[in-house]
Amino acid sequence: MRTLALLACALALVACGSPTPQASRSVTTSAPRFLDYDPHDWTERTPWHYPVHGVDVSKWQGTIDWPRVRASGASFAFIKATEGKDHTDDRFMENWRAAGAAGVPRGAYHFYYFCSSAEEQANWFIRNVPRERGALPPVLDVEWNHKSKTCPYRPAPAIVRAEMETFLAMVARHYGQRPLVYVPPDFFRENDLARMQGVTFWLRSVAGHPSAVYPGQSWGFWQYTGTGQVPGIAGEADLNAFAGGQTEWRAWLARHTL
Repeated sequence: MRTLALLACALALVACGSPTPQASRSVTTSAPRFLDYDPHDWTERTPWHYPVHGVDVSKWQGTIDWPRVRASGASFAFIKATEGKDHTDDRFMENWRAAGAAGVPRGAYHFYYFCSSAEEQANWFIRNVPRERGALPPVLDVEWNHKSKTCPYRPAPAIVRAEMETFLAMVARHYGQRPLVYVPPDFFRENDLARMQGVTFWLRSVAGHPSAVYPGQSWGFWQYTGTGQVPGIAGEADLNAFAGGQTEWRAWLARHTL
């Protein structure tokens, strides 16, 4: 069934091409059309309304052929580096170096663990992620981890936001760039993250445009699927779009690379 779905999707792309984008700043129809193992039935304001796309990866993607990823049209990558106060992703440095060598703009992300202090986690991230010219801003990934056997703790929203601010401030001082914040809908809503100021959000929204899932919220990046297929990555991959056209992307890179 999966093979048939991929074949049908590929034939549809050949027959119809990219959907016509709505009027927007510098938007073109040159967005890469990665395949998807379990595609959402996008209608209005599809991910391909935005021409700049990229991936986020961790050890679970295995060995990645970064030159192929770059050649496929991926414009950026966010790579898992650390988790909590004492865990590093097994493939972080491998992916960090290989993506950089392939010319893929990349940043590192930290998965937050609510049973360690923000200071401990910021220091752990700083210890393990190079401060390197040309890197994208760091990322703080905040979400409830329902699979955790060691940390079921869910702090009150005010505590969550305070811990996030501490982490963001410490990491920003070290790298000279305020981190992005990756967040799924339930965590965003339950912790009232719309109250946070000066944050560029990377929003997960796999069944609707962010404007419908996060009404009124501005964003910089949109994770639109977790089941994408990208040349150079075996199996499923997370796919993301940047909130702007090529002109905005070049300007954003100029302002936000380290």
